[in-house]
Amino acid sequence: MEQFTPKQIVKELDRFIIGQDAAKKAVAIALRNRYRRSRLPEALREEITPKNIIMQGPTGVGKTEIARRLAKIVNAPFVKVEATKFTEVGYVGRDVESMIRDLVEVSVRMVREERSKDVEAAARKNVIAQLAKAAAPLRKSAYPELGEKELFAAVAKEIADGSIADLVIELSLPEKPKSQQLPGGVEINIMDMMGGLLPKRSKVKKVTVAQAYKLLMEAECEKLIDPESLNAEAIRRAENEGIIFIDEMDKIAAKGNTSGPDVSREGVQRDILPIVEGCTVNTKHGPVKTDYILFIAAGAFHISSVSDLIPELQGRFPINVKLDSLTEKDFVEILTKPDNAILMQYTELLKVDNVALKFTDEAIAKIASVAAAENENSENIGARRLHTIMETLLDDISFNAGNLESMIEVVVDKQYVLTHLDKTIRTLNLHKYIL
Repeated sequence: MEQFTPKQIVKELDRFIIGQDAAKKAVAIALRNRYRRSRLPEALREEITPKNIIMQGPTGVGKTEIARRLAKIVNAPFVKVEATKFTEVGYVGRDVESMIRDLVEVSVRMVREERSKDVEAAARKNVIAQLAKAAAPLRKSAYPELGEKELFAAVAKEIADGSIADLVIELSLPEKPKSQQLPGGVEINIMDMMGGLLPKRSKVKKVTVAQAYKLLMEAECEKLIDPESLNAEAIRRAENEGIIFIDEMDKIAAKGNTSGPDVSREGVQRDILPIVEGCTVNTKHGPVKTDYILFIAAGAFHISSVSDLIPELQGRFPINVKLDSLTEKDFVEILTKPDNAILMQYTELLKVDNVALKFTDEAIAKIASVAAAENENSENIGARRLHTIMETLLDDISFNAGNLESMIEVVVDKQYVLTHLDKTIRTLNLHKYIL
């Protein structure tokens, strides 16, 4: 995190998200403040909590993507939850604390992947030895002149090179114990409860060398990783680096009559409040303090407003940023500029089937124009509208592509767009005359 200044964080976000400078600036400062806090004396560090953010803006303008990309920049644990799921009728088995448990699970998985890479070399050696022992009898006919040791070495080299990845062998593989979920979202594992007193179960299976390699690598890495150290690091990261994105916050903020079969919206806010304020949540990996987790809330806030949230919860989201609706110019940039630009995605997909797509500037401008008009005349779904239009536009090409021996070039020009989006354009023109 040290190398990322707020300006550099915004620059990274610009690679994937068009516009929304105010939101990018707010999350960049929040992320940098985490690094600043980490450099302070411990006594002072305990007193400084994150300044949570609430984003207002219509769907499809980049709220979730900003939070997700922010977490990726610094490899921080990240989860997204919808506030509305806590208002569903008959909702049992999970509560607001489940977001913290989910965050810890993400953190554990991240740390496990890192530790697995550290012990990969040692685990690989053990796995290849086990696979060579199982595969050697099946490969004896390929090396009739070799002795037992030489045959073992030859087969081990084949496994390491991947030349016999499809060979089917019979092997005793460990079975993963199944977890049971209790009310409240807590999972328990009988094997863990018994403290390893029960022997680990295994089952003889017929699998390819490649499949066996993957399963055995997981088991071997797990043996070499200290579970206590892993859990401690995962909890530390979740507490100090975790980011929780709470979407659809506006749906639990509406004023007026909230009686009926749904759970009280204000009640859900009061349940979320202690999590955001800072409390300790028990998870199967250990207790987790929520005081220093960064919470980013979001919602369209068309009907309700942020001021409709209970005052206590409003106070826990001191930074309020508004995201703009996307314009025709934004759509042109979304189609062409980001590292994961939509046109690039479709071009690369069809290149697999030897179709080289070329889009003219006029075609791109027309696609953006249709997307902007569609959002204006029907439901505004932001950048997601572009996917709907692109699927309609390239429907014939995607269906007919395949089994081409050589690369062919297909130019998508303005006339092609007008022809294939004719129905959409005629509907939009009709809207002009409807009062």
